[in-house]
Amino acid sequence: MSSTADSLASPAQRAARYGALDRALRQRLLATLDGLAGGRVQVVDALGTVNLGSDPGLAVRIEVLDPGFYRAAAAQGSVGAGEAYMDGLWRCDDLVALVRLLVINRDRLDAMETGLARVGGWLLRGWHALRRNTRAGSRRNIAAHYDLGNPLFELFLDESMMYSSAIFADEDESLEQAQWRKLERICHKLDLKPSDHLVEIGTGWGGLAVHAASRFGCRVTTTTISREQHALALERVAAAGLSDRVTVLLNDYRDLQGEYDKLVSIEMVEAIGHQYLETYLAKCASLLKPDGLALIQAITIEDHRYQQALGSVDFIKRFIFPGSFIPSVSALTGAAAKASDLRLVNLEDIGPSYALTLRHWRLRFLDRLDEVRRQGYDERFIRMWEFYLCYCEGGFIERSIGDVHLLMARPGNRRPQYLPAPEAA
Repeated sequence: MSSTADSLASPAQRAARYGALDRALRQRLLATLDGLAGGRVQVVDALGTVNLGSDPGLAVRIEVLDPGFYRAAAAQGSVGAGEAYMDGLWRCDDLVALVRLLVINRDRLDAMETGLARVGGWLLRGWHALRRNTRAGSRRNIAAHYDLGNPLFELFLDESMMYSSAIFADEDESLEQAQWRKLERICHKLDLKPSDHLVEIGTGWGGLAVHAASRFGCRVTTTTISREQHALALERVAAAGLSDRVTVLLNDYRDLQGEYDKLVSIEMVEAIGHQYLETYLAKCASLLKPDGLALIQAITIEDHRYQQALGSVDFIKRFIFPGSFIPSVSALTGAAAKASDLRLVNLEDIGPSYALTLRHWRLRFLDRLDEVRRQGYDERFIRMWEFYLCYCEGGFIERSIGDVHLLMARPGNRRPQYLPAPEAA
């Protein structure tokens, strides 16, 4: 690992740290990544410099600081490589570009999960299975991420505290404008009126609830199982003078009761676990009046990769969102058809805006690292968070993951069209 002592070591001393196994694993990884399409990667370590790929386009430089990187990648594939980054065993001049290249060359990425990494994959899947989203499991999984501390999220989110994709009109727009547009579009799609009672599954920090109640005059009942989010959402509702119109619950969505005019759930479905997808959609339908509308904003994976993704554990599942999964559009609509009478009436893909949203979050986070450290987070956490944001940004740029608005209606709803009114930031 990089240190003062390591920097004073001679090239021969650093090379001597590579045993026969390290050299073999290095050669195997370099061979796997050789011939990359869409760009090129330069790998620099104590044994020399290797250039992989020759296509114009994305150009990335990786510096391996410790041979443990090769062992980690061999033992646990891409998850091991990500953990090695957290541990400071390698660094990269453009992590987003590296992720993009690996997505473009997904066959090479899949090849990293073979050999010894298969055993590591089995162990990861066993660990993930223990994170099942029972009521107790859901609280534990949500707390692992969302209860890290509200001050951390306040460092990089905009003032709305929306931790989900915004909708950008162009690349030069501010995050604040784009998040406002997203909130307005959701409310217009739901055709919110002062007479409506809106139920929200997944409060976040209350951004949508406050927006809907203040801008459209409706009542809102919203629920979360994150104690940190619940506490701050209550504060923000009170500060906005909306305590008489917004009720913030600390309940599992499965325990919600009542009948509402409209329902919204913004990037919460990913946290329920694939085993509960039909349970979730059945609950959404049961909470709506016969003519009700529901809008679900969901991160999605390509339909043809959904089953493969269910059977694997990636960096995000392992280190960022335990117990999570990414549904496909067909999985969502299929589960709705099986478990409810909801019908899809409008679908909008906002995936490209998520890449821009993540770029804003990443730059804001990196710009405030001194404050992150003052909150007690160490360098390993900082590298983990950087890797997470870059990993997701690269995936959205290359469209291996997307984000959609699914507008769904109960059978009694006969509204003729579902187009949002123009938004004004």
